[in-house]
Amino acid sequence: MSETKNYFAHPSAIIDEGCSIGAGSKIWHFSHIMPDCSIGENCNIGQNVVISPGVSLGRNVKIQNNVSIYTGVTCEDDVFLGPSMVFTNVINPRSAVNRKNEYAKTHVGKGASIGANATIVCGHNIGAYAFIGAGAVVTKHVPDYALLVGNPARQTGWMSEYGHKLNFDSNGLAVCPESGQHYQLNGNKVSRI
Repeated sequence: MSETKNYFAHPSAIIDEGCSIGAGSKIWHFSHIMPDCSIGENCNIGQNVVISPGVSLGRNVKIQNNVSIYTGVTCEDDVFLGPSMVFTNVINPRSAVNRKNEYAKTHVGKGASIGANATIVCGHNIGAYAFIGAGAVVTKHVPDYALLVGNPARQTGWMSEYGHKLNFDSNGLAVCPESGQHYQLNGNKVSRI
């Protein structure tokens, strides 16, 4: 009994046995999907992407060209990974020392965006709808809706679910200029209201 392929894979892509790939997903040139990966529906995996064993991607994840997603990384729905951004999975790698049993986990929350050439040091979670600027180097946990830029990455504000910087008034309220969604800043936490 053969399985019906309900996703697109370019002929140059390599998809190993034991992967689960959701309907409507697209896998482009020279990408490699390794064993035991779970890829949700309607994902777009760009050119020259490697997804390592055991990685889990939610629905509608967009991965731009030249990204490697290593074992220990999970991404929720609607995550955007910019061109050539980098995940790591070992804190202190050495070629002569095998540390496969020490992989640190990184979780990327729903709707988060990670810009081109950013680096996410393993063991740090990226909150829902967080926005990591191009070239940033993330070395700590990132709160939901936070905007981080620089090396090392520092928080410079808060972002809406539509990707606009939020301007909070004296009562801690802000409105997204595109969606009209309302947000509340309470302490160091943003929530949509």
